[in-house]
Amino acid sequence: MPRIRVIPYDEAQGLLRSEYDAALSRAGRIWNIVSIMSPNARVLRASMALYKELLYGPSELSRGQREMLATVVSAINHCVY
Repeated sequence: MPRIRVIPYDEAQGLLRSEYDAALSRAGRIWNIVSIMSPNARVLRASMALYKELLYGPSELSRGQREMLATVVSAINHCVY
């Protein structure tokens, strides 16, 4: 089975270390969805920027509505995270 080697926190440097620190600050841990992108810190940063804009940026939907939409889509897609 193919595997993606994730970079652990203690090996992270530069941009990746900054993104890991931001994840720890946000959630108190580094979720798998974050660590799976660790081989490409620029993609991780862009993904987190998109996430923040979708959930916290200006919108006609409330934050709760956006969270509910994300939950429903994840359930439909059989996401386990």
